[in-house]
Amino acid sequence: MKIGILGAGSWGIALTVLLSDNGHDVTVWSIDPDEIEMLNTYREHKTKLSGVKISDNVCFTTDLGLACKDAALIVMVVPSPYIRSTAKMVAPYITKDQIVVNVSKGIEESTLMTLTEVIEEEIPGVCVGVLSGPSHAEEVGKRMPTTVVCSAHNQKTALMIQDVFISEYFRVYTSPDMLGIELGGALKNVIALAAGIADGLGCGDNTKAALITRGISEITRLGLAMGGKQETFAGLSGIGDLIVTCASTHSRNRRAGVLMGQGKTYKEAMDEVQMVVEGVYSAKAALMLSQKYQIEMPIVEMVNKVLFENLPAKDALYLLLTRMRTVESKSLSWDES
Repeated sequence: MKIGILGAGSWGIALTVLLSDNGHDVTVWSIDPDEIEMLNTYREHKTKLSGVKISDNVCFTTDLGLACKDAALIVMVVPSPYIRSTAKMVAPYITKDQIVVNVSKGIEESTLMTLTEVIEEEIPGVCVGVLSGPSHAEEVGKRMPTTVVCSAHNQKTALMIQDVFISEYFRVYTSPDMLGIELGGALKNVIALAAGIADGLGCGDNTKAALITRGISEITRLGLAMGGKQETFAGLSGIGDLIVTCASTHSRNRRAGVLMGQGKTYKEAMDEVQMVVEGVYSAKAALMLSQKYQIEMPIVEMVNKVLFENLPAKDALYLLLTRMRTVESKSLSWDES
């Protein structure tokens, strides 16, 4: 089928390679004419996914109408802060027969909406789905085995998305929990910043394991309060995505965290990473959601203090470790018999 990919960053190009491998007719859109010229000239993204060659059958364009025309599926791969503006631009070209799949991760700070909710608000009546999981572009582009999960408001759409993306190296599961999948994908970036900060401070594997474990606990508590499902946060878009983002050298959120742990501001860290660090944009939203739903999220709280209140990273770690003592799980009770 014909597929339009909106966004030509590393993830957009990796999915372009995947979908082209699967035999689809792919057109990639970018708002940046220089980026499109580079892709047309070299059939490779020289700066964001170097070494990954793109089939000559793929079309690159700055024309949104061309990217969307006759496409059965539109894949949204722009950074989360630009989802609303891109959805607004693309709305006139979307028909009721097309499906829009969001593969970006984040929560809109100003509205606390998930990204599919933003898309649905800007493109009324659109059929929307989501695909997420532990899937660094650098590895998908090299066709390394990867597993993800997709969802939509109905099973038929989810199965169609699964059929389009699944391959011998890219296994796709389906789930009815679209909200939980999006929350897991957005919130793990905030925890990954904390993991990177700990690395930058010189902490070890014990610290990383603690942040991952307590981090998924925070994500799950908030996710359940918002209507997500327990199984989702124990799955690919929950603990799976959290592990890879906290531990991988490919993770831009972890890399930015490392730089902040070494003393840089978040702006300096983002400049050095030279890519959008989604966790910075989701951190305030995560904190506001925790306050709205009255959910305790101490790691998220400390990340916000480091990012926006100039709290030194070592002081944030000390405050986390010296919190009032408590039980690990409040759902468990002692058998005193």
